[in-house]
Order: sequence, then structure tokens, then C-alpha cells
Amino acid sequence: QLQASGGGLVQPGGSLRLSCAASRFILDGYAIGWFRQAPGKEREGVSCISNSDGVTYYVDSVKGRFTISKDNDKNTVYLQMNSLKPEDTAVYYCAVDTAYLAGRPYPFPDVDMSYWGKGTQVTVSS
Repeated sequence: QLQASGGGLVQPGGSLRLSCAASRFILDGYAIGWFRQAPGKEREGVSCISNSDGVTYYVDSVKGRFTISKDNDKNTVYLQMNSLKPEDTAVYYCAVDTAYLAGRPYPFPDVDMSYWGKGTQVTVSS
């Protein structure tokens, strides 16, 4: 139901666009998030978007470099990653939060997601 793709090897300063393909019933009214886990580190939230009102959330370390967006016709959420740094190296996962309520405070990234997809590896190295 969730499939992340678009990872790869890129040099520092480069760009990648990740895609998360999701079934329509998962997208409606929910929040879709991107998380990442680097070797030896805990998983962390990166960005999230509300499917109902388009509100977006970012962690400070990616603000100004990453952009999350969605295409409802394609049932896909994207994460455009620019100015990549070696510390962005991680396995990236997309996930859905079915408990998301539009208009309410949302403590991203400290949230529990309902469904997780398989990850895609992003490696930033020269």
C-alpha cells in the first residue's frame, strides 16, 4: 500500500526526488510523512503533509532544502531534496498517520504513524 522510491547515490550539493505511491483510501484525510534512519541512529521524522488541507511540516535540519508535495491524481507524495549533505544519508521511509486531524496542533515529528512502507536508500557522498 505504500512504496517509496527514488533513492540513490548523489554528491554533496546534489538533488534527489523521492516518491511515495499510496492507495487512495490511505491518502484521504490523513497525513503522509517522510522519515529516515541512518546507521546507528534512531529513526527521525523529516517532513509531513496533510492530504486534506496541504499543511506541511519540516524538521529544522531540512528547512529550506527539502520540499514535500502531493499529487492526488497519481496518489503520490514527493520529497524534493536539494543541497544534500552527507548527514542526509539514510534509509528514507514514507508513512501514513490515520489519526491526523486537520486544524488541530500536530506535534510532528513526535507522532505515531499507522502504516509504513519499505524504505529507499539515499547516500550522499563524493
